Amino acid sequence: MPSVAVKLYSVFFKFLLKHRLQNRIQTLPEHSDPFGVTTRPEETVAAANASFSDGVATKDIHIDPLTSLSIRIFLPESALTPPEPHSKPGPAPEPRSAPVPRRNSYGPPPREEPRGNGVASGGRVEGLHLMCDGVYRGYAPAQGERRRLPVMLQFHGGGWVSGGSDSVANDAFCRRIAKLCDVVVVAVGYRLAPENRCPAAFEDGVKVLNWLAKQANLAECSRSMGGGKGGGHGGGGEFKKSDAHKHIVDSFGASVVEPWLAAHADPSRCVLLGTSCGANIADYVARKAVEGGKFLDPVKVVAQVLMYPFFIGSVPTRSEIKLANSYFYDKAMCILAWKLFLPEEEFSLDHPAANPLVPGRGPPLKLMPPTLTVVAEHDWMRDRAIAYSEELRKVNVDAPVLEYKDAVHEFATLDVLLKSPQAQVCAEDIAIWVKKYISLRGHEFSY
Repeated sequence: MPSVAVKLYSVFFKFLLKHRLQNRIQTLPEHSDPFGVTTRPEETVAAANASFSDGVATKDIHIDPLTSLSIRIFLPESALTPPEPHSKPGPAPEPRSAPVPRRNSYGPPPREEPRGNGVASGGRVEGLHLMCDGVYRGYAPAQGERRRLPVMLQFHGGGWVSGGSDSVANDAFCRRIAKLCDVVVVAVGYRLAPENRCPAAFEDGVKVLNWLAKQANLAECSRSMGGGKGGGHGGGGEFKKSDAHKHIVDSFGASVVEPWLAAHADPSRCVLLGTSCGANIADYVARKAVEGGKFLDPVKVVAQVLMYPFFIGSVPTRSEIKLANSYFYDKAMCILAWKLFLPEEEFSLDHPAANPLVPGRGPPLKLMPPTLTVVAEHDWMRDRAIAYSEELRKVNVDAPVLEYKDAVHEFATLDVLLKSPQAQVCAEDIAIWVKKYISLRGHEFSY
């Protein structure tokens, strides 16, 4: 059974959530605001920090001028490791770094060496400009070859109406995933309901995937512009200092190339990860990526992770009956959340956004990427998520299920509050599975 602390916090959480959902229903906006909101005033947020004080640097970017859609980038300090001199040439080289220390999931966590502020053995890292003339600037990639890491698009939970990419809980979760999986995490701040109902959140997820593809292409164009004559890389030509700073700009002269992604991201190894309702978004984006095909080049979705997805249906499963009044998100409150998210004329528990088992959801399941599903023992949504995974396995998609005993909905992403022992284990299990599809050295582990 969950701990007493989890039970007490669940009571408080459900009371607060029910109050907020009822307020949202009573104060529904008369007209939808296309700009929308990505976080609530009552949400506790973590400020972005562009240094590597705890091994991960973060920055926030507003990527759509017409909406409030934004992202938070989590760049692990491992990206600063120089690429191996004899690695294969290509757009996305990865060094043979020292093997990551692993442990038994049920043993004590490994001890980590103290980390500096991005300081290497040489005394400093090129491009790490924390202070300049009294102005804080954060990390800026230096010129030359850099290590490229896979990209993970992360979609937060919150029942469609709350949460955020910059919330304290989501920030802590993404930092843990960035370090364990050794990836650049791009947390998506999608528009919330009821200000923006379905399909706004799904469209925002697809928009970020397209933005990532655009960034990769712009970065390649920028490199071509900057490395023309001589390029300063031993080509025999004269290197001009101005060439190093050539970049593509918009009509206002602002750079449209995101430097962290241009320097360190490998979009050809893209993983989608969604928690709770964010898992519904991840699954939708994966479907659109399959339909998009080569139009998304060089972005390639190689796997997805669905953590306790927010699935529901008109015909209840066994867990929906037995655990309807379970911890944190009970079934009655989740139905309220779906009423706030789905347009009134489209409300149905068998809506394609809610029930993954309804027929007619394209594309064919056999084309879906490998899918890891994480479920909790005391979560009423678990059976439908397991059933979806079984449907994927029937068509030979790699779709394992990890179930965590004594765990509740959002146990891994609310670890900043719950402090559950399963949260660290879950993150490590995700890292082991994901590395099967993002490692350039082949499948290191297999379930």
